[in-house]
Amino acid sequence: MTIKTLVLGLGNTLLGDEGAGVHVVRRMQQLHGDRSDIEFLDGGTLSFTLAGPIEQTDNLIVVDAAQLHAAPGTLQVFIGEDMDHFLGTNRRASVHEVSLLDLLAIALLAGRLPHRRALIGIQPQFVDWADGPSEAVARAISQACGEVFSLAGAWQ
Repeated sequence: MTIKTLVLGLGNTLLGDEGAGVHVVRRMQQLHGDRSDIEFLDGGTLSFTLAGPIEQTDNLIVVDAAQLHAAPGTLQVFIGEDMDHFLGTNRRASVHEVSLLDLLAIALLAGRLPHRRALIGIQPQFVDWADGPSEAVARAISQACGEVFSLAGAWQ
């Protein structure tokens, strides 16, 4: 039996590197959109409408810009409780309508928190009006795609 994995890309593509997660999901949709075991979802700047898809999956991989206190384009993967801890201790000002932590709390209260979950965070270089990501974040997009496939494969 194949378990479906939801890959959720977050961010605002009008704010440069803030759109990193959306850029990753869009690239993956272009290259692998026909895969039946992975659903790719452009979550944009989040809303409560994403609670449903999160609650309906067993495997959740979120890709988003994250303050990692590292060089621009650095990628870090947080799995399970490490993801929960990172989100809970690294609240930041956001352009998102609701936070990912809020959506996970809703899923937990509904008894449908995805058993396997991960956050792939990409350190932004800048978050300001721009028509695309910085060179450093653009280079990290391929690496993030590889991390998504590695996680999804391990969870099958």
